[in-house]
Amino acid sequence: MNQQQQERMGSGRGFIAALDQSGGSTPKALRLYGIDESAWGTEEQMFDLVHQMRTRIITSPSFTSEHILAAILFERTMESAVESIPTAQFLWERKGIVPILKVDKGLADEADGVRLMKPMPELDGLLDRAVANGVFGTKMRSVIAGCNEAGIRAIAAQQFQIAQQILAKGLVPIIEPEADIHAEDREASEQILHDELRAHLDDLSEGQQVMFKLSIPVRDDLYADLIADPRVLRVVALSGGYTREEACEHLARNTGVIASFSRALSEGLSVNDTREEFDAKLKESIEEIAAASAT
Repeated sequence: MNQQQQERMGSGRGFIAALDQSGGSTPKALRLYGIDESAWGTEEQMFDLVHQMRTRIITSPSFTSEHILAAILFERTMESAVESIPTAQFLWERKGIVPILKVDKGLADEADGVRLMKPMPELDGLLDRAVANGVFGTKMRSVIAGCNEAGIRAIAAQQFQIAQQILAKGLVPIIEPEADIHAEDREASEQILHDELRAHLDDLSEGQQVMFKLSIPVRDDLYADLIADPRVLRVVALSGGYTREEACEHLARNTGVIASFSRALSEGLSVNDTREEFDAKLKESIEEIAAASAT
């Protein structure tokens, strides 16, 4: 593990840029960017277009380590290049930004009010490639649709089980059990989730650390005790469908939680922007999210 990256992730100021849209979410990301589905005929062409968008963000003069601690990459992004340099290497060596890899393969069908992660039979090989690429950690997402204790317990158990596989490779896992912000009983489900995550920290061996990526809770500072736990390197928040303004407003009320935004980060960016327009919009977005993350 890179000690410099670990110190940066643990105590650095700023936030995590989520640039990890995968197959299911890529068309929407491109549409918001001003590219509709008529622009590509194959999945390969679609991923080329989204890599161009991500490259434009990563290479922007506004995208710097002053406000951005890390960037979460999709597998194909890690295996692609930026300015002829492997993406993870470019982020760390050129920008001083810690590379993180999304490793899940999407969501299973809903059961017991949750959507677990699909099986990942090829995870070991992917983790080996991540290590070879200089990646620091991983991210994996599951979803809590409603307050069902059995389902939430299953989500926490699955996340920590796979986290052990990731830790064994010397990588730091980001555990992401997202609570649907539209669920009427979200506050109750978040309390159960909090208690399950806290209990599962006892599964970790001496010296092991994880990160949590969570929906911004209904109750402010719900995760304060997790932030203070030495087994938790960082607690970060997803935007979860909020606008950037809404997400930043909610985030600022949670001391010690930093952003890991995707849609909220790229909100307002357009393929038709000039270089100057694009950089100015991205700079404004980054500064707003960084300010909310500094509380």
